[in-house]
Amino acid sequence: MNKERMLDRFLRYIQIDSETLYERDFAEVLMKELKELGFEVEMDDAGEKTGSNSGNVIAKKKGNKPGKTIMLTAHMDTVTPGKGIKPEIRDGVIYSDGTTILASDDKAGVAAIMETMERLKEENADHADIEIVFSIFEEGGLFGAKNMDVSKLESEYAFVFDSSGDPGQIIVQGPAQYKIDVEFKGKAAHAGVAPETGVSAIMIAAEAISNMKLLRIDEETTANIGSIEGGGPTNIVTDSVKIKAEARSLDNDKLQAQVDHMVKCVKDAQEKYGIEANIKTDLAYSAFKTEEDDEIVKIAKTAMKNAGLEAVLAKSGGGSDTNIYAGKGMKAVNFGVGMKNCHSVDEHIKVEHLYQSCELVYQIVKAALD
Repeated sequence: MNKERMLDRFLRYIQIDSETLYERDFAEVLMKELKELGFEVEMDDAGEKTGSNSGNVIAKKKGNKPGKTIMLTAHMDTVTPGKGIKPEIRDGVIYSDGTTILASDDKAGVAAIMETMERLKEENADHADIEIVFSIFEEGGLFGAKNMDVSKLESEYAFVFDSSGDPGQIIVQGPAQYKIDVEFKGKAAHAGVAPETGVSAIMIAAEAISNMKLLRIDEETTANIGSIEGGGPTNIVTDSVKIKAEARSLDNDKLQAQVDHMVKCVKDAQEKYGIEANIKTDLAYSAFKTEEDDEIVKIAKTAMKNAGLEAVLAKSGGGSDTNIYAGKGMKAVNFGVGMKNCHSVDEHIKVEHLYQSCELVYQIVKAALD
C-alpha cells in the first residue's frame, strides 16, 4: 500500500466536518472519489427519512474475476464536538488538539476502504464484484443502515469496519438493545401548605428505579438509566418525571426478561401510588451472531492471515450497523480498526493501525476471489 497516501487520506477526511445529520460535505467528497475510481455511485433517500442533509452512499464496481460479491461498509457521521478537527501526530499516534473528537470513529474505516480501492485500480488487481456503503446517522441509533434498502445490493456478506478493537479482532456477536422511556404522572400541590394532597412523581420514579436490577446483570446482559428529567421549585410537589433507560443482551430471552422486569418495577410503583405512568419500549436493534464456520468468517480469517494479523473472534457490548445488516438477512461481521477513547476529546488511533486496517481490506477483497 501507499502508506503516505493512506495517512494523508485519513488526515484529510477527519478535517471534513460530518457530525450526525450533516454528512453531506463528506459524502460529496467520497462520491467524487468513488466515481474517479470507476464505481457506479448513488445516494439513497435515507436522509429524507431521517432528517439528515445526506443519504447513504452506495457504490458498485464489477469485478474482472469470478468470486463472492462482498459489501465493505463504514459510517460517515461523527459525534460532537466534531467541527474544526485539528489532528496532531505524537510518537506514532494521531490525536486531535484536545478541543474536539478525532473522528477515527469511523473515518479510519472509511479511509481503509477508499485507499484499498485506489490500490486495486493502481495495481490493476484482480477482484470480484465489490459493493461499498458509507452510511449516515450511525451514531445515536443506526438510522442510516435501518433505512438502507438492501434489495439494492447483491452482496450476501457485509464486512463492517467500525470497532474499537485492534486490527485482528473480528466481532461475530453483538447485543440487541431496547430503549425504555417512562413518564411518571403525579399530582401537583403546594409543598408547604398541603403536600398531603399531592403525589410526588419524583418519589414514585425513585421507588421504581431503586427496585430495578441495573448495570451489569450477567455476562451477556446490561441495563442503565440514562437520564431523569422533571421537577421545579421546591415549594411544588412534582407532578411529572421522565426517565430514559436501556437494556442490552446478547441473548434475546434474557433481554426480554430484563425489559419485563424494569416495566414491572414501574407498574408496581404506579399501582402503589395510584398514578399513571406512560411506558414506551422500543427495540432499537436485534442481536446478531455469526458462527465460526460461516463462510464470511472463513474469508475474514484467511484475510487476517495474509495481512499478517492474528484473528481473534470476539463479542461486543455495543451496537453497530452490523446488527442492522444481519437483521436484514446478510451475513455480517465487524472489525477492529484500532480507534480508542471514542466519543471523547481523548480519542486517538495508532498510525500503524491505519495501515493494518488498510491491508486487511485489501486481503478481504483478494480472499473473496474463487
